[in-house]
Amino acid sequence: MRQRSQQMRGFLITWDVNSRDHAACSRLRRFVFGYNLQNGGKVYMYPGFLEREGVQYIGQSVLFVTHARLSEIRQFLDGQGIQHHERKASLE
Repeated sequence: MRQRSQQMRGFLITWDVNSRDHAACSRLRRFVFGYNLQNGGKVYMYPGFLEREGVQYIGQSVLFVTHARLSEIRQFLDGQGIQHHERKASLE
């Protein structure tokens, strides 16, 4: 008998940032994907929002987040003045 996948409920978050605003694009990219720094031969890794439980990358400028992560992404996007939209969604 085939087991049913558990559905994950949350939100699709989409945003639009002006590609000419290099600083905003860079801050957004660092927040979502994280970054690495190299200093004196040592590499420091800073994970992004995508590494957190309850966050999945859907596509360009689209993330799925659970309710537990919604306020984090809202706070970041609002703080950066980046227009965004959210829609209830579920994933299997």
